[in-house]
Amino acid sequence: MMGKRKFDDDQITGILKEHQAGVTVADVCHRYGISEPTFYRWQSLKYGNVGLYARRVKALEEENQKLKKLLAEAMLSAATLSEMLAKTSKG
Repeated sequence: MMGKRKFDDDQITGILKEHQAGVTVADVCHRYGISEPTFYRWQSLKYGNVGLYARRVKALEEENQKLKKLLAEAMLSAATLSEMLAKTSKG
């Protein structure tokens, strides 16, 4: 059975932001009565997936660019064919 959590998610986020603002880990831990391993565990849980998320976003952006290029090429081909058809039907 797990004990009651001392801090909720909003408080943990506030503590992590305080460190990002320039307060040292030791000072933050002392102020809130937590251990450094707890602080680093919270940090890894909160920000551990940032790299994975960034890679996924980059892959999606690259795929989006490829699809835009394919669409532009298809639209250009359609316009060219349309012009050629218009010229041959007039003549």
